[in-house]
Amino acid sequence: MKRKKIVAGNWKMNFSLDEAIDLVKAVQSKAELNSEVEKVFIPSFPFIVPVVKKLKGRSDFFVGAQDCSEHDKGAYTGEVSASMLQSIACKYVLVGHSERRAYFLESNVKLVKKIERALEANLKVIFCFGEVLQERKTNSHFQTVRTQLEEVLNHF
Repeated sequence: MKRKKIVAGNWKMNFSLDEAIDLVKAVQSKAELNSEVEKVFIPSFPFIVPVVKKLKGRSDFFVGAQDCSEHDKGAYTGEVSASMLQSIACKYVLVGHSERRAYFLESNVKLVKKIERALEANLKVIFCFGEVLQERKTNSHFQTVRTQLEEVLNHF
């Protein structure tokens, strides 16, 4: 069975709404884009719905979110649940991005919970893993990646 190729672009905290829509239009206008490759836009949360609307009718373009909560609902101000993302036609979600691990101290235990919520919402998970520069410099990067993979993927 041939694997489907995926190209995903994480926009991080960049672009205004107009810039985001212009980027989608520019990518869509490329006639030479391979229709057998799933293209995934991963905009900032406020731009998910407008990007979804702009892609309506395109079967080879998808929208993902940059993160989701480990909770499905409740008093978690600022969080976005996987079920909320699914309800606005997100198909993908990033989990475990290096910046989330570093700046928000997300543990592998928390990432497992996020993946569980995403899978329950029928989202496709793009699981991010990797080392920081200091780990590479001290030659501990292989162990870091192994630990991340074992502690998260062994739950599924």
